[in-house]
Order: sequence, then C-alpha cells, then structure tokens
Amino acid sequence: MADQVAASALRKVRWRLIPFLFLLYIVAYLDRVNVGFASIDMNRDLNFSATVYGLGSGIFFLSYTLLEVPSNLMLARIGARLWIARIMFTWGALSTAMIFVNSPARFYVIRFLLGAAEAGFFPGIILYLTQWFPQRERARAVGLFMTATAMAGVIGAPLSSALLRMDGAWGLRGWQWLFIIEGIPAILLVPVVLIYMTEHPKDATWLRADEREWLVREMQAEQTENSKTIVTLGAALGTLRLWIIALPYFCVVIAFYGIAFWLPQLVQSMSSLGSATIVLLTAIPYVAATLGLVIVGSRSDRARERRWHVAGSCLIGAAGFVLTVLTPATPAFALATLSIAAFGIWGTLGPFWAIPTALLRGTAAAGGIALVNSIGNVGGFVGPYLMGWIREATGGFTAGLLTLAGILVLGAVIVLRLEQPDERRV
Repeated sequence: MADQVAASALRKVRWRLIPFLFLLYIVAYLDRVNVGFASIDMNRDLNFSATVYGLGSGIFFLSYTLLEVPSNLMLARIGARLWIARIMFTWGALSTAMIFVNSPARFYVIRFLLGAAEAGFFPGIILYLTQWFPQRERARAVGLFMTATAMAGVIGAPLSSALLRMDGAWGLRGWQWLFIIEGIPAILLVPVVLIYMTEHPKDATWLRADEREWLVREMQAEQTENSKTIVTLGAALGTLRLWIIALPYFCVVIAFYGIAFWLPQLVQSMSSLGSATIVLLTAIPYVAATLGLVIVGSRSDRARERRWHVAGSCLIGAAGFVLTVLTPATPAFALATLSIAAFGIWGTLGPFWAIPTALLRGTAAAGGIALVNSIGNVGGFVGPYLMGWIREATGGFTAGLLTLAGILVLGAVIVLRLEQPDERRV
C-alpha cells in the first residue's frame, strides 16, 4: 500500500511540475540563445565580426555568473513563485529590447543586462526540484526538465526560421521580429507562475492527503544530516570538493554554448543555403540532444550511478566534434556528426546535477547549487568567445571544434576522479 501511495504521489508530482517547468525553461533558454538563430542576418546587417559576436553572446554569462548565488539565496528567502515571476518579467523585457541593437556597445550592454535578469532561474528551479523529488528520482526529473534546452532548439529553429522571413514587415528586419515574438511569452507567463506554481509539498492540495503526507515525510527524512552532507552555506563555499565538482560542468558548458551559439554559422560555412533554411535545419541536432537527456538521465537513475554516465557522455560529445572535422564538409555530414556531439553534451546534464544535489542540504542547497552553476556558466562566456576568436584567427571552425573536443575529454577525466555520491539511503 505504501509503495502504491509513493508511486501515485511521484507520478502526480511529475505531471504537475515537469511540463510546467519545462515550458518556462523553453522560453528562458530560447531567449538566451536566440541570438544564435539571428546571428547570420544580424551580423551581416550590423557588420559584426566573429569576435564581436562571440563576445556579445558570451558576455551574458558574466553578469549571470556574478548574480547567481545572491539571486538563489533571495529565492530561498522569499519563495520560488515570486522570484521566478520576477525573473521572467525582467528577462522578457530585456530580450525584446534586443531589437534596439545597432552597435557592438549596445549589443554588449543589453546581453549583459539580460544575463543579470535571468540569473538564478536555472539553479532556482534545480533547488525547487530538490524539494519535490527524492534523490533516487532526481536525475530523471532534472533530465526531463532540461530537455527544454534541447526542445527550445527543436521548437525555436523552425519558429525563428519563420520569423526571419518576416524581414521588412512594419519596417523591421527579420531578426528584430525574432527577438520581439520570442521575448513576449516570458512576460505573458508571469501571472501563470503566480497562480499555478505550488511552493512546497505541504501546500500541494492537488495531492490526496495520504500522498501529500508521504511526500512531506520523504523529503523531510532526506534532509536529515549525515556525515557526508553539507548543510550550511559557509560550509559549502569552504568545501574544496564542491568547487572541484563544478569543474567538469565548466568543461561541459564551454562545449554546450560553444556550439549552441555557433551552430547556424557552422552549417552555413558548409553550404550556400539561405539563413532561414539553415536555421530550420539546426533543429536536427537538438532532437538528438533531447534523446541524450532522456536516455542517459533515465539510465543513470536506474543504475544509481553518476560519474561514468557523465564521463561517457562527455566522450560521445568529443567524438562528435572530431567526426565533424574528419568527415566531408557538407551540411548533411555536419548535422549528423553534430547530432552525435549534442547527444553526448546534453546527456551529461541529468546525471551531473544528481551529484551536487546529493551532497547539499539545508541552506547550503540554495547557495551551493548556484555556486556550481555559476562556476560552470563561466564556460558560457568562454565557449562562444573562444570559438569566435579561433575562427577569426584561423579562418574556419576546425581548430575550434577540436578545442571543444579536448575540453570535453578533460571534463570526463575530472568527473571520474570525483567520489561517487552515496545514494544507498535513498
């Protein structure tokens, strides 16, 4: 009977929370990376070099990183519902403001402010999920949630392709319509967050009383301290192990955004297709990324193993980049090999985030999760800028792709040196 109650409660939690959070993250991630879809036409119209574009794309992560920890601590203080709503409103407004970009300086400023607006969203949702899902369910829950980063590409590519074809309507360029139409949903979803989002399991009136009581007991029991658990923010920040855990994520994020912001331009370099068609084709690697998140995350939960799932996915991603360099330079081969890379890179995310969330409890969870995400997302600045600098220096993408492959191999080596999180008690 207890098993039936547990299964029923978790099933309802999954169906209530994951699709909703999935939708929010699709909107957030699309507003973060749609500059990649706009890049071909925007760079041409504004005469942006590869270095200018790479710096502007990556500068988002400087402010994002600086404000991650304070933002997540604020979320822990005032509650996820209000803070997530605030984040969404400000990032939606700033995303639409991208239509006013007409110089490198304005590009840098708006991207920097957008990063500040969105800071805390992702680690806030990860913290929120730790309050609803036991550790044994967490890699799958995080993996399903993070499929939004891949689905944003699957949905965003054809949507952006269609918006680019609005070029000239009402005197606006197609890339400006892209920023307007894709920025507005974040603002429209604010009242939905305030009404729909349930703060804690004890508030879940949509669960039966016995399901709610089981979930509250389960999550309280998991918060019990043990010898390997970090429970205060001070202890988290002073723990070398936590900083080391962030290093493989740093490597993954360099590759993640190194390719996300440059994918349309990489495919364009191998074809004479129009920008709208190229953007549409970039949905293909994101389909593979979705599969990687779901398959690897589910397998990691079943095996209750994290390190080898992260490392193996890193190596698959590295192999995809190397194959992109070695195979003929055609859009078909590039999309196939980059799909392998995307499967591996996105496949790391579910099992990786099960590692720090198994280590952190109490007030350490808010700051510690944000700290790991902050260190990792410095790679969001490094990746796009590195790719732009290497492309300008070498005249192509080959050296950049091989560099990303090497960084993923390094991430695999580091994660295998980590201690496997103890999940026997869950």
